[in-house]
Amino acid sequence: MIEHPNRKSTRLAGFDYSSAGMYFITLVTHERRHLFGEIITREMILNDFGKLAASEWLLSGQIRQEIELDEWCIMPNHFHGIILLKENKQRGLLSGTCVNGIDRKPKSLGSLVAGFKSSVTHKINERRGTPGIPVWQRNYYDHIIRDEKDLNRIQEYIINNPLKWEIDREYSDR
Repeated sequence: MIEHPNRKSTRLAGFDYSSAGMYFITLVTHERRHLFGEIITREMILNDFGKLAASEWLLSGQIRQEIELDEWCIMPNHFHGIILLKENKQRGLLSGTCVNGIDRKPKSLGSLVAGFKSSVTHKINERRGTPGIPVWQRNYYDHIIRDEKDLNRIQEYIINNPLKWEIDREYSDR
Protein backbone atom coordinates (compact mmCIF):
# COMPACT_ATOMS: atom_id res chain seq x y z
CA MET A 1 0.00 0.00 0.00
CA ILE A 2 1.28 3.47 -0.89
CA GLU A 3 1.36 5.93 2.00
CA HIS A 4 -0.11 9.39 1.40
CA PRO A 5 0.49 11.31 4.66
CA ASN A 6 -1.25 14.52 3.52
CA ARG A 7 -4.37 12.82 2.18
CA LYS A 8 -7.31 12.74 4.53
CA SER A 9 -10.44 10.79 3.77
CA THR A 10 -13.64 12.78 3.54
CA ARG A 11 -15.68 9.66 4.32
CA LEU A 12 -17.54 9.31 7.61
CA ALA A 13 -15.30 7.20 9.83
CA GLY A 14 -16.69 3.76 10.53
CA PHE A 15 -19.66 4.10 8.16
CA ASP A 16 -20.34 1.26 5.73
CA TYR A 17 -20.79 2.93 2.34
CA SER A 18 -22.08 -0.33 0.93
CA SER A 19 -25.13 -0.21 3.21
CA ALA A 20 -28.55 0.55 1.78
CA GLY A 21 -29.57 4.19 1.81
CA MET A 22 -29.62 7.44 -0.11
CA TYR A 23 -26.45 9.37 -0.82
CA PHE A 24 -25.73 12.79 -2.32
CA ILE A 25 -22.44 13.09 -4.19
CA THR A 26 -20.53 15.93 -5.79
CA LEU A 27 -17.65 15.30 -8.18
CA VAL A 28 -15.47 18.22 -9.28
CA THR A 29 -13.34 18.42 -12.41
CA HIS A 30 -9.56 18.57 -12.19
CA GLU A 31 -8.50 22.15 -11.42
CA ARG A 32 -12.20 23.10 -11.64
CA ARG A 33 -11.95 23.29 -15.42
CA HIS A 34 -15.16 24.07 -17.28
CA LEU A 35 -15.23 20.81 -19.16
CA PHE A 36 -18.92 19.93 -19.54
CA GLY A 37 -20.52 23.04 -21.05
CA GLU A 38 -21.71 26.43 -19.90
CA ILE A 39 -24.56 28.23 -18.21
CA ILE A 40 -26.46 30.42 -20.64
CA THR A 41 -29.41 32.45 -19.34
CA ARG A 42 -29.43 30.35 -16.16
CA GLU A 43 -29.64 27.04 -18.04
CA MET A 44 -26.91 24.42 -18.32
CA ILE A 45 -26.00 23.75 -21.95
CA LEU A 46 -24.00 20.53 -22.21
CA ASN A 47 -21.17 20.27 -24.71
CA ASP A 48 -20.02 16.90 -26.11
CA PHE A 49 -18.12 16.03 -22.92
CA GLY A 50 -21.13 16.97 -20.79
CA LYS A 51 -23.37 14.78 -22.96
CA LEU A 52 -20.85 11.96 -22.62
CA ALA A 53 -20.87 12.31 -18.80
CA ALA A 54 -24.69 12.35 -18.79
CA SER A 55 -24.80 9.23 -20.93
CA GLU A 56 -22.32 7.42 -18.66
CA TRP A 57 -24.35 8.38 -15.56
CA LEU A 58 -27.55 7.00 -17.06
CA LEU A 59 -25.67 3.87 -18.13
CA SER A 60 -24.47 3.42 -14.53
CA GLY A 61 -28.10 3.30 -13.44
CA GLN A 62 -28.89 0.70 -16.09
CA ILE A 63 -25.99 -1.68 -15.54
CA ARG A 64 -25.87 -1.54 -11.73
CA GLN A 65 -28.91 -3.31 -10.35
CA GLU A 66 -27.91 -2.29 -6.81
CA ILE A 67 -28.67 1.40 -7.40
CA GLU A 68 -31.45 3.75 -8.45
CA LEU A 69 -30.67 7.23 -9.69
CA ASP A 70 -32.62 10.18 -8.32
CA GLU A 71 -32.03 13.87 -9.17
CA TRP A 72 -28.72 14.72 -10.78
CA CYS A 73 -27.19 17.53 -12.79
CA ILE A 74 -24.03 18.31 -14.65
CA MET A 75 -22.56 21.77 -14.26
CA PRO A 76 -19.64 23.33 -16.16
CA ASN A 77 -17.06 21.99 -13.70
CA HIS A 78 -18.87 19.56 -11.42
CA PHE A 79 -21.55 16.92 -11.10
CA HIS A 80 -24.23 16.39 -8.44
CA GLY A 81 -26.23 13.22 -8.00
CA ILE A 82 -28.50 11.43 -5.56
CA ILE A 83 -28.20 7.66 -5.47
CA LEU A 84 -30.36 5.07 -3.75
CA LEU A 85 -28.21 2.08 -2.85
CA LYS A 86 -30.64 -0.81 -2.56
CA GLU A 87 -30.63 -3.46 0.17
CA ASN A 88 -28.44 -6.42 -0.68
CA LYS A 89 -27.86 -9.10 1.94
CA GLN A 90 -24.73 -10.39 0.16
CA ARG A 91 -23.10 -6.96 -0.26
CA GLY A 92 -21.48 -6.93 3.17
CA LEU A 93 -19.97 -10.38 2.60
CA LEU A 94 -18.04 -9.29 -0.49
CA SER A 95 -14.40 -8.46 -0.02
CA GLY A 96 -13.19 -5.12 -1.25
CA THR A 97 -10.15 -3.83 -3.02
CA CYS A 98 -7.72 -1.40 -1.50
CA VAL A 99 -7.05 1.77 -3.50
CA ASN A 100 -4.86 4.47 -1.94
CA GLY A 101 -5.56 2.95 1.47
CA ILE A 102 -9.34 3.09 0.99
CA ASP A 103 -11.26 -0.17 1.17
CA ARG A 104 -13.72 -0.19 -1.73
CA LYS A 105 -16.33 -2.93 -1.60
CA PRO A 106 -18.07 -4.03 -4.78
CA LYS A 107 -21.59 -2.58 -5.12
CA SER A 108 -20.73 0.29 -2.76
CA LEU A 109 -20.92 4.05 -3.22
CA GLY A 110 -17.14 4.18 -3.71
CA SER A 111 -17.30 1.48 -6.36
CA LEU A 112 -20.04 3.36 -8.25
CA VAL A 113 -18.16 6.68 -8.14
CA ALA A 114 -14.86 5.08 -9.15
CA GLY A 115 -16.48 3.30 -12.10
CA PHE A 116 -18.29 6.43 -13.29
CA LYS A 117 -15.21 8.66 -12.98
CA SER A 118 -13.03 6.09 -14.70
CA SER A 119 -15.33 5.55 -17.68
CA VAL A 120 -15.89 9.30 -18.19
CA THR A 121 -12.16 9.97 -17.93
CA HIS A 122 -11.29 7.19 -20.36
CA LYS A 123 -13.86 8.27 -22.96
CA ILE A 124 -13.04 12.00 -22.74
CA ASN A 125 -9.31 11.32 -23.01
CA GLU A 126 -9.91 8.97 -25.92
CA ARG A 127 -11.89 11.67 -27.76
CA ARG A 128 -9.37 14.41 -27.18
CA GLY A 129 -6.30 12.21 -27.61
CA THR A 130 -4.93 12.86 -24.11
CA PRO A 131 -4.37 9.48 -22.40
CA GLY A 132 -3.60 9.72 -18.70
CA ILE A 133 -4.72 13.34 -18.24
CA PRO A 134 -6.95 13.77 -15.15
CA VAL A 135 -10.56 14.78 -15.69
CA TRP A 136 -11.69 14.72 -12.05
CA GLN A 137 -10.29 15.84 -8.72
CA ARG A 138 -8.95 12.94 -6.68
CA ASN A 139 -11.84 12.55 -4.26
CA TYR A 140 -15.53 13.40 -4.06
CA TYR A 141 -17.95 14.92 -1.59
CA ASP A 142 -20.67 12.71 -0.16
CA HIS A 143 -23.57 13.24 2.20
CA ILE A 144 -25.67 10.48 3.71
CA ILE A 145 -29.31 11.48 3.26
CA ARG A 146 -30.98 10.82 6.58
CA ASP A 147 -34.65 11.68 6.07
CA GLU A 148 -37.31 13.01 3.67
CA LYS A 149 -36.67 16.65 4.63
CA ASP A 150 -32.97 16.26 3.86
CA LEU A 151 -33.80 14.54 0.55
CA ASN A 152 -36.21 17.30 -0.49
CA ARG A 153 -33.69 20.03 0.36
CA ILE A 154 -30.95 18.35 -1.70
CA GLN A 155 -33.28 17.64 -4.65
CA GLU A 156 -34.24 21.32 -4.71
CA TYR A 157 -30.57 22.32 -4.53
CA ILE A 158 -29.73 20.12 -7.54
CA ILE A 159 -32.70 21.30 -9.59
CA ASN A 160 -31.90 24.96 -8.90
CA ASN A 161 -28.12 24.65 -9.26
CA PRO A 162 -27.94 26.20 -12.76
CA LEU A 163 -30.08 29.11 -11.60
CA LYS A 164 -27.64 29.88 -8.79
CA TRP A 165 -24.41 29.23 -10.69
CA GLU A 166 -22.80 32.56 -9.95
CA ILE A 167 -23.11 32.02 -6.19
CA ASP A 168 -22.16 28.31 -6.32
CA ARG A 169 -19.00 27.47 -4.36
CA GLU A 170 -17.64 25.68 -7.45
CA TYR A 171 -18.23 28.76 -9.62
CA SER A 172 -15.32 30.37 -11.35
CA ASP A 173 -15.39 32.42 -14.50
CA ARG A 174 -12.55 30.51 -16.17
